[in-house]
Amino acid sequence: MSNKNKNKAGIVYSTNPDFQYETDSEEQDTLEPSQQKLYVRREVRNGKPCVVIKEFVGKSDDLKQLEKSLKNHCGVGGTSKEGDIIIQGDFAEKVKALLVSKGYKTKG
Repeated sequence: MSNKNKNKAGIVYSTNPDFQYETDSEEQDTLEPSQQKLYVRREVRNGKPCVVIKEFVGKSDDLKQLEKSLKNHCGVGGTSKEGDIIIQGDFAEKVKALLVSKGYKTKG
């Protein structure tokens, strides 16, 4: 499914020329770090090791900020997609240490 149709609420087609789609584009407020439990997993994607952080609850700006701080701390690249942060390389222990120092609970 393409991203442009992802947030439309159950309407497939309408013959009304004045019809406007209702979208589900509300972002959830960011929880405090002590209230979040992040899952840190080592994975192999395209034959290369990476660390995936899942279950972040919050706005996309806060997710990008956390991603940037993790990438700077580890000195590697990465990205954030659909609420997950992907850090290139096998830095699971470094990532867990930084998240715990910021107040997050980690598992995995």
